[in-house]
Amino acid sequence: MLYTNSLTEISANMLQGFFDGWPNPPSPQTHLKLLQNSHKVVIAIDDTSKQVVGFITAISDGVLSAYIPMLEVLPAYQNKGIGQELVTRILQELDAIYMIDLCCDDELVPYYEKFGMMKTNGMCVRNYDRQSGISNK
Repeated sequence: MLYTNSLTEISANMLQGFFDGWPNPPSPQTHLKLLQNSHKVVIAIDDTSKQVVGFITAISDGVLSAYIPMLEVLPAYQNKGIGQELVTRILQELDAIYMIDLCCDDELVPYYEKFGMMKTNGMCVRNYDRQSGISNK
């Protein structure tokens, strides 16, 4: 497995199969745009197929705060330590930041606690009709 922070060699056609189970998933082109617009990103690439098999993103002010909105590993590559490696690497990338926040479902709390994260309260708005991304008008 190859891990990289660079998107220079990443194209939309390398981003197939993500957002499994989403009723209205972003297209690979939108996925690439969200990676490009992130403050930090770590990508996992299969050495053999050269396909992206996992990613994690962070958005940040670059001073005090960062938020990790997305971690995803393709279903066929799950439970192989790829997600763990992605989280470890993004936390290293954000090491100088004071607060690093992440929202997750209750069943994922123990997973993130393994990285030294603590459970907190949070609030959110979900506009499911915009789940595929903002259209380019």
